[in-house]
Amino acid sequence: MMRAALWFVGLFGLAVAVALFAGNNQGIVTLFWHPYRVDLSLNMVLLLLATLFAVIYAALRAFSALVMLPQHAKRWRQQQKERSLYQAMVESFSHLQAGRYVRARKSAHTLLKLSDELRAEHAHAPQDASLRAIAHMLIADSAHALRDTLARDQHYDQALEAAPVNGSLQQQEVREGAQMRAARWALDDRDPQQALQRLAQLPPGAARRTMALRIQLKASRLANQTQSALDTARLLAKHGGLSPDAARSITRGLLLEQIQHTHDPDQLQRLWSALPESDRTTTNIALAGVQKMVALEGDHAIAREWLLPVWEQFLHAPETLTSTQTLRLFSGLQQAMDELDSNWLRRIESAQRAAPQEPRLQYLAGMACAQRQLWGKAEQLLQAALPRLNDAPLRSSAWKALGVLAEQREDKAAAAHAWRQAALQNTL
Repeated sequence: MMRAALWFVGLFGLAVAVALFAGNNQGIVTLFWHPYRVDLSLNMVLLLLATLFAVIYAALRAFSALVMLPQHAKRWRQQQKERSLYQAMVESFSHLQAGRYVRARKSAHTLLKLSDELRAEHAHAPQDASLRAIAHMLIADSAHALRDTLARDQHYDQALEAAPVNGSLQQQEVREGAQMRAARWALDDRDPQQALQRLAQLPPGAARRTMALRIQLKASRLANQTQSALDTARLLAKHGGLSPDAARSITRGLLLEQIQHTHDPDQLQRLWSALPESDRTTTNIALAGVQKMVALEGDHAIAREWLLPVWEQFLHAPETLTSTQTLRLFSGLQQAMDELDSNWLRRIESAQRAAPQEPRLQYLAGMACAQRQLWGKAEQLLQAALPRLNDAPLRSSAWKALGVLAEQREDKAAAAHAWRQAALQNTL
């Protein structure tokens, strides 16, 4: 509004200036052309000059437009091709997302064809190299879905050529995305080594992105590289790539797998020493570690030390343990009773006296007494616990212990009965 008012005031000022100049202008311009003489007013001469200038300027502009007409037509055609190129990219991506892989390939090929035509005309679309790399990856992704591995690998290589390592920042990002996508293809093909190899080709910064870490986690687990998968899972949890519950579940699953893959007690102890305190006190991990230590015929004192946090958890909050975990706790303690020290014997006896009606504590106290060669007390506790024990493995172990005690006092009938009962429990 202000601009219109200023133009209006300026126009009036110009009109006033022209009126003042032309109204009282008595100037005359005389042209001599022998034998003629032409007298013109100065106002007329100025008007003719202005008109002549306007006509010449309009003629020059018209001539310039006529000369530039082929170039404008060429530019218009190039712009139309650029628009068609971008439209082909959008269509290819949309078809790929919708699962129309053949149409996606066709649209991506159209994109490449239009790019070639523009290059032949020495006209490049903005970010032409990146667009070509993306088109090759769209074709490769569609070929992967159609299980055309030959076409997939060919277009993947062409995408890397279109987006070189030393290219622009956008080309580098396109290249990194292509490498991550290729790693996921390798996972789909159940080839974790190829996936890890392609991830290793990424720059350090890209290799630590959430997507790359997730692919690496899956590939490491598929390749049975437990330690690498464990490190990756912890890194993902640190950067928020996994929810806390998922991170705990995956980490503990990998730790259990790592424990099961140990081959001697020394290796198991080194693994256990490297674990964080939070993992060592986790119920399932502690139970698995003790079970593996017993299976490897390792030091039972160390196994009992690993079980101590679970034992204390059972004493203070037994409801936090499942029935399976409780059974594994008592079975683990019973299996790790060789050379039972006085501290553990006092712990077991104190727990049994504090809960005299708990049959599993009576069973454990009886097994501890048997290990310490307190035969009479052991038999008394086991006989009292047996009628109320609901766990078949514990009943079987109790009957076996009673059979051994009966054999030591040469009571063949009691020993035979005990062994029959133990065998019967094993069949349940």
